[in-house]
Amino acid sequence: MISAFLKQALEKSKINIEEKSCKKFEQYYDLLIKWNEKINLTAITKPEDVAVKHFEDSLSVLKYVDIEASSKIIDIGTGAGFPGIPIKIARDDINLTLLDSLNKRLVFLQNVCNNLNISAQTLHSRAEEASKKDEYREKYDFAISRAVAQLNLLSELCLPYVKKGGCFVSMKGPDVWEELKNAENAIKVLGGKIKEVKEFNLSDNSGRTLIVIEKIKNTPEKYPRHGNKLKSSPL
Repeated sequence: MISAFLKQALEKSKINIEEKSCKKFEQYYDLLIKWNEKINLTAITKPEDVAVKHFEDSLSVLKYVDIEASSKIIDIGTGAGFPGIPIKIARDDINLTLLDSLNKRLVFLQNVCNNLNISAQTLHSRAEEASKKDEYREKYDFAISRAVAQLNLLSELCLPYVKKGGCFVSMKGPDVWEELKNAENAIKVLGGKIKEVKEFNLSDNSGRTLIVIEKIKNTPEKYPRHGNKLKSSPL
């Protein structure tokens, strides 16, 4: 059922995916609804809403950001797998890591990957902790996050994962300019530079923004700070 809503939404937004991908989105939706009865994954459950607010929204990254073949991507605070899993369904060539602090969400995501026959690494960690480890720090072409947090905070959590020349993509709603201004210092301190800001509407006319931050120099070793310090003294 959801594939019809998804095709309609993507046609309106001029996003192209293969037919076999539509079948995987159908499976993904079924698993999401089934598991949502056991653990809190999403408040959005109607197929027409999931098609737009989760699937189309996630796939918008592929429309507005140039992601080269075989790029290494980490989805930080992935939750129920957005935007990482939809991007992987549409672009199986990418190397995907799904990071979340709640292990039961990652159990769900591993089940999704197994059922959909897609590969992704699941990483159980707080965002500010994993990036201190050599195997994750500045190893990714893209860090992407749809987390609901201020951009200065997200930049400190996400930019340490991005290698020089890569990008952090923050997925936001409309009216981000004040938030963007407040994050200018953090972005600079962490080695980033605003590359572009893409404002657009989903097929239901809801406003969305993609903030693309390029990593132009290495992040100083002391960042990110511990969660309490990060929130009480934001950059």
